[in-house]
Amino acid sequence: MKKTIKLAVVAALALGTTSAFATNGSNLIGTGAKARSMGGTSIGVFHGAESGLSNPALINQVEGTEISFGGTIFMPNVSNDMALMTAGGDLSSKADSAADMSVIPEVSIVSKINDSFSVGIGMWGTAGMGVDYRDAANTGQMGMVTNLQLMQFGVPMAYNINGFSIGLTPVLQYGSLDINYKNPMAGNATVGAGVSQDLEFGYNLGLAYDIAGFTIGAIYKSQIDMEYKGQLTSAMQGFGLANYKNDKLSTPAELGFGISYNMSEHTIAIDYRNIAWSDAEGYKDFAWEDQTVIAVGYAYKTDGWAVRVGYNYSESPISEQKTNINALGQDSSQVGAANLPGGLVNTFNLLGFPGIVDSHITFGGSYTLSKKTSVDLAYAYAPEVTETFTNFAKQDITTKHSQSSLSVGVNYNF
Repeated sequence: MKKTIKLAVVAALALGTTSAFATNGSNLIGTGAKARSMGGTSIGVFHGAESGLSNPALINQVEGTEISFGGTIFMPNVSNDMALMTAGGDLSSKADSAADMSVIPEVSIVSKINDSFSVGIGMWGTAGMGVDYRDAANTGQMGMVTNLQLMQFGVPMAYNINGFSIGLTPVLQYGSLDINYKNPMAGNATVGAGVSQDLEFGYNLGLAYDIAGFTIGAIYKSQIDMEYKGQLTSAMQGFGLANYKNDKLSTPAELGFGISYNMSEHTIAIDYRNIAWSDAEGYKDFAWEDQTVIAVGYAYKTDGWAVRVGYNYSESPISEQKTNINALGQDSSQVGAANLPGGLVNTFNLLGFPGIVDSHITFGGSYTLSKKTSVDLAYAYAPEVTETFTNFAKQDITTKHSQSSLSVGVNYNF
């Protein structure tokens, strides 16, 4: 069964290229074109069948049966400038990551069984991150190639009574991870274990309450412990850290609250989320910090069309770690749960997993084709962010990262 599911997911992921960037750390700001056009707001505002993953308690607002499918095209722009003076010469270089486009699919189906109970099924690309410096002219970027992809299958269920709804989405998550590079401190020896995959369970809980035009929502997403055999251990052992034994890279737990107000054609929504990177296996080893995410959105909707705008902000979960080079030329500073050298953590965070973007400006709309069919569009832009840390050689490493994305969704009601 697991092999069949993995093959299905790989086929879906193959619609795009090898790497995907998300926005809140390595998480998408939202799944589905409606949510993404409103800054990712989705906890206290109903988006049709799309709501099955973001807040399952809201799917009770679906009338009859709704099918929503589409995807997001990500276009990240990432560049790196690393100073690397070694005994073998100057390996410093600047390069652009070749992982500049990917496709993330999404399918949601929800059916109203009766006035109190609704159920659905869905498949969503939820997170990803990657860079590709294999064609960099010099070895300052270490030929670094990383590729993390996550996809979730879920069965959202919701029960409603007197305006109060409770929802549950059991989740089966598929993940794949690949980390490989050339170690400039060991004659550019190639380090990597090939692609590793895992399949694990989690759940999303949701609450919603409707009163006088307001919808109030809350969600909790469980941590999902993923293990990618040989990935992190090989990457760290390439720098002589033979005692590092952790290959887990867990999807962090998330707690959120949202509220929206609807007045005739106008809807305003606000979300608050906390993403617990500091408790997630793997991420805490590399000193990722918890993220507070604030999202706001506005929609104007008529019978035939709708327009939406939004804004999403979250500080980067990555910060510079201190380095302390001793008389032997070794980095003796220790950071993260695994006590890794600070300069090495800085290098892998900025070079391999630079989830540093913070602000996101979004807009989009919908057009009704018929009584049963409508189309959604969303565009999101994250302005460029630049970070400079101290790398493993006690020299500067600088990464610039901006991104844009286009999301499309088709909805069918019957």
